[in-house]
Amino acid sequence: MRFLSEPSTDLTYSDAFLVPSRSDVTSRLDVDLSADDGTGASIPLVVANMTAVTGKRMAETMARRGGLAVLPQDVPLDVLRDVTAWIKSRHTVLETPVSLLASETVIDALHLMGKRPHGAVAVVDDAGKVVGVVRAADCEGQDRFASLASVMRQALVLDASAFGAGPAAGADSGTRDASLRKAFEAMDAAGTDFAPVHVGGSLAGVLTRRGALRSTIYRPLLDAAGKLKVAAAVGINGDVAGRAAELLAAGVDVLVIDTAHGHQQKMFDALAAVRSLDHDVPLVAGNVVTADATRELIQAGANIVKVGVGPGAMCTTRMMTAVGRPQLSAVLECAAAARAAGGRIWADGGVRYPRDVALALAAGASQVMIGSWFAGTHESPGDLQADANGRLYKESFGMASARAVQNRNQREGAFEKDRKALFEEGISTSRMYLDPARPGVEDLVDMITAGLRSSMSYAGAADLAEFRERAVAGIQSAAGYEEGRPVPQSW
Repeated sequence: MRFLSEPSTDLTYSDAFLVPSRSDVTSRLDVDLSADDGTGASIPLVVANMTAVTGKRMAETMARRGGLAVLPQDVPLDVLRDVTAWIKSRHTVLETPVSLLASETVIDALHLMGKRPHGAVAVVDDAGKVVGVVRAADCEGQDRFASLASVMRQALVLDASAFGAGPAAGADSGTRDASLRKAFEAMDAAGTDFAPVHVGGSLAGVLTRRGALRSTIYRPLLDAAGKLKVAAAVGINGDVAGRAAELLAAGVDVLVIDTAHGHQQKMFDALAAVRSLDHDVPLVAGNVVTADATRELIQAGANIVKVGVGPGAMCTTRMMTAVGRPQLSAVLECAAAARAAGGRIWADGGVRYPRDVALALAAGASQVMIGSWFAGTHESPGDLQADANGRLYKESFGMASARAVQNRNQREGAFEKDRKALFEEGISTSRMYLDPARPGVEDLVDMITAGLRSSMSYAGAADLAEFRERAVAGIQSAAGYEEGRPVPQSW
């Protein structure tokens, strides 16, 4: 990225804009969004290792669309092993279904529908064969304890052989895309946007019309065995090497050594401990905001450095401590230092709109980490709740908040646990409302990548490397930023 005029102060994403250049890119779909940081990601988006944001459904869904989600460090090891195995067992094309027996009740179905954005439950018999489907509309006005057999509708059931019978979906892309087109057309002809899918006569997954379209655009993020990839975080305290070894043995594909202040001795000790293990997975360390810190972490063994102190929506670090740095300038400086040292960076935090993702990547980040923006989706781990006006939301909280600290130290005695809870740098509870038009994380990924693809085509860039080279940025006033915002109603 180069500037029309050199900035005289550090910049946030809102301070900058990109100008168009001559372009030979004729279609947004011709743009390659693959990251160049060794993770294999085909979209440059990482879901943050926040307890309220990343769980197994988020990790599964993001990997199916080519991105990473990082499981939080606060999760017990036995749970992480089970979650990693579960993600690895998921189909790379079909969505994991929500299913119930015909003898189960309407209230059971209503409790499960919010777990998936498609809002339907597949009804199966004892052998796992689909016998019907239930949606929320089918439950309206019904006795909550009525059986699903009494409210279910007939379902269009597809066969999975066209998509690959196992988790790895072995069909080549041309054959798969043709099969997805046929599945889309079958759903369209049947007047449905949801179809359970059989393998060997029993339920293996579900496909939606939009999911069929997405699977022709996005490339899943797979390991060498053709299974979905997953990342996990470790802290800098305790038996770092032992925990990292357990995660590697469980099949984790990317390790993130995570702490709020990454430029400290305990981080370097943790890096040395994890590097001493026999592994070749990408190693991420952070967070930092300076070139010196970035260089030192890469020299100590990090492949990727996580950049960002204080820009997150749940973070109060800057207001509490005055420590941090405007994110765009931090990304610019740290990305240049990382590439010179043979590493890469992830831009962590501060994105509110697709434009911010484009700016971070133009400034040199290989991927952008997102937390709170994805908290208000069906795939985040929290329970779906409704406010007094019926608006749906999920609770989110910062990972340095009193709530997170309390969870992290739950095995300690009451005195130590309560003493540590006195120190917090994050919001302990916040409502993240689901966007009715984009209630799933895939909806947000669609929006972000559409904006990014357009931004790259304006710059005449076919891939992210060209985007960094060709992007031209300017500095704007608050009025300039406001001018670019759409007007939701007539003035």
